[in-house]
Amino acid sequence: MSGVAPPHTLLRDNGGMASTLHVPLAERLRPRSLDEVIGQTHLLGPGMPLRLAFESGRPHSCILWGPPGVGKTTLARLMAQAFDAQFIAISAVLGGVKEIRDAVQQAEAARSGLHPQPTVVFVDEVHRFNKAQQDAFLPHVESGLFTFVGATTENPSFEVNAALLSRATVYVLQPLTDADLQALIDRALATGEVPALDDAARQRLVAYADGDARRLLNTLETVAMAARAQRRHQVDEAWLLTTLGERLRRYDKGGDQFYDTISALHKSVRGSDPDAALYWLVRMLDGGADPRYVARRLIRMATEDIGLADPRALRLALDAAEVYERLGSPEGELALAQAVVYLAVVPKSNAVYTAYKAARTLVAREGTRPVPLHLRNAPTALMKALDHGRGYRYAHDEPDAFAAGERYFPDGMDEVRLYEPVPRGLELRIGERLAELRRRNAEVRAAAGQPRPNDHQAG
Repeated sequence: MSGVAPPHTLLRDNGGMASTLHVPLAERLRPRSLDEVIGQTHLLGPGMPLRLAFESGRPHSCILWGPPGVGKTTLARLMAQAFDAQFIAISAVLGGVKEIRDAVQQAEAARSGLHPQPTVVFVDEVHRFNKAQQDAFLPHVESGLFTFVGATTENPSFEVNAALLSRATVYVLQPLTDADLQALIDRALATGEVPALDDAARQRLVAYADGDARRLLNTLETVAMAARAQRRHQVDEAWLLTTLGERLRRYDKGGDQFYDTISALHKSVRGSDPDAALYWLVRMLDGGADPRYVARRLIRMATEDIGLADPRALRLALDAAEVYERLGSPEGELALAQAVVYLAVVPKSNAVYTAYKAARTLVAREGTRPVPLHLRNAPTALMKALDHGRGYRYAHDEPDAFAAGERYFPDGMDEVRLYEPVPRGLELRIGERLAELRRRNAEVRAAAGQPRPNDHQAG
């Protein structure tokens, strides 16, 4: 393949002695141009935002958010190349304020040299920098001294300072698809350093890579080394499993087996079978599933299938996720098991889940209706003069803190019952309370001669 770097780089020490340094396959196959990038077509395809940014000739600060091995560093390097800019890389894991100051000095030197050159400062894992370190970039980004490019695997809304975030465009990178990874295997095979792979072996490697190009290429390099040692020119799945061991026997995200197993766990919890739920939990963990992913699914089960029948279920699921973060494997996995058993045995309700979906359908159908005047906020004299808040009944001043007969839906819109508690767990009592409140509303409205509201379901 054109543009592939040699497997070894010649180095010389201070005495002039030559030595060689192995260059990893992942580094040698790093794209040298935008057209060589595999994946991220939603950003790099014709007319897509990041390609347009490259083609504009005007660099801008940005944050590349995505999982490992999807091309964040590559895109930063290509951005510097596209704008003929000096490229300075900082690792937020290893660096600090000193490295930031050094980058500023280098950018100033490049800008004031005989041949002025712009600078791209790339910060890998920018979310690991604290607020003061992130703030150190602000004046230089604002002055245009350099273009800031941050890479993060964490949600920048939570991990990047608002001031820095407001000055950078966020681009969301996606895991590579199976087709992307297959194309990457073809690119590696074209180097002549990787042995031929049968279809089953390729599929196994793609599943193991889990959308991560670096993981795939590092594994291919391990395969190539093992195959050379055994003088093998063809690799099949059986040899792959024997050579690389247990890690390739395990499934990874993206395969049917993964989603089938998480489905079995979810349905066992929903079906109130703690034994089957525990079995599928262990199957997932033993199969190499990320326990953090399992914890997120348990939180989803607590809200979707249990809800207000037992609100403690959500807290327990959140606690289990936190315990795993603190303890890791294998100790933290016991907290996940405890949560699974609890979620399986408590009363179930999808009433809130159903009501939420119905509310979304209702809003989509009804559009944006004005907020009734009596429900509007009135913090200023002008708003009060416009009757904002006039006639609003403050519930805490009413008997039982309930303004019986008051309306809260938009004017001219029928009231719709979205939430219907199930007769199980805490929702049994919630349902009794809600029925009483609705009865009192109906009595007050009937006495006032108001039409009875429509109680039809949204849908």
